[in-house]
Amino acid sequence: MKKYIMIFLILASFVRADTVFAEPKPTILEPRKILFSIKSADKEEISHVLSAANNVLKFYGPENVKMRIVAYYHGIKVLLKSEVETAKRVSALMQLDVEFVACGNTMRTKNIKEEALIEDVEIVTAGIVEMTERVKEGWIYIAP
Repeated sequence: MKKYIMIFLILASFVRADTVFAEPKPTILEPRKILFSIKSADKEEISHVLSAANNVLKFYGPENVKMRIVAYYHGIKVLLKSEVETAKRVSALMQLDVEFVACGNTMRTKNIKEEALIEDVEIVTAGIVEMTERVKEGWIYIAP
């Protein structure tokens, strides 16, 4: 019996299920619209969101994805020029047309000036409202 279980486990390790795309399949004309948020200043959580965004882009291809990452509360840290380590990762994702959005309410509360943000970051009045409106438009919100 042990022998059969071992054989099954070995064979099962070679089986891989591919993801089946929902219709319509993602294309340049009909990209997947994906929304992430960053609300924590925790380096590990920030890294996780940025890595997840990168993985999605790799899977679909950047031409088949429209992506926005909204930073609010303590997560606004990810969009500061002074955060050199994450600023490089954010800039690299921006090169792949990922849009980064800063919460204006958080900026006012934390007294963050627009000049402190990485270049080309969009500022909206309220990050939560931005996410609500994008979901209402059919964007998929992912909380990794």
